[in-house]
Amino acid sequence: MRNSRNFLALALVPLIAACATPIPQSSGQPSTGRTPPPRTVTVPPTNPRPVTRDGFIAPRVMAVAGLEFVIGSRASQLEQIFGPARLDVLEGDARKLQFVGEQCVLDVYLYPLRPGAEPTATYVDARRSSDALDVDRAACAKALRR
Repeated sequence: MRNSRNFLALALVPLIAACATPIPQSSGQPSTGRTPPPRTVTVPPTNPRPVTRDGFIAPRVMAVAGLEFVIGSRASQLEQIFGPARLDVLEGDARKLQFVGEQCVLDVYLYPLRPGAEPTATYVDARRSSDALDVDRAACAKALRR
């Protein structure tokens, strides 16, 4: 009886292995057993920004009603409007200033508009101080204004 159990167990091994082995799908090409390299797809930008000879790319400037007193301002002007920035981050020719109040956090991104120009505010983001959910940018900027 013991030999018949061993025989039955050994007879089932190929059947179980067949269930666990994936069946290769035919692609019309002979299988080499190797995984093909991933395909890289390059999608050109739909509206490319002009690049100067020295590699400078002009930033996009946000146009949102109610932020006219922020967009286009220099860092010194923003600190006059909002007070000292809690965070001042420089990365290459870009700069991020963060202003904080009880109601919200305002991140202002400054980029030079031309090569060698002083960075000015081109983009603004705002979120609630309590849970970081997005809030109206213009309302946050007005709430933080001194």
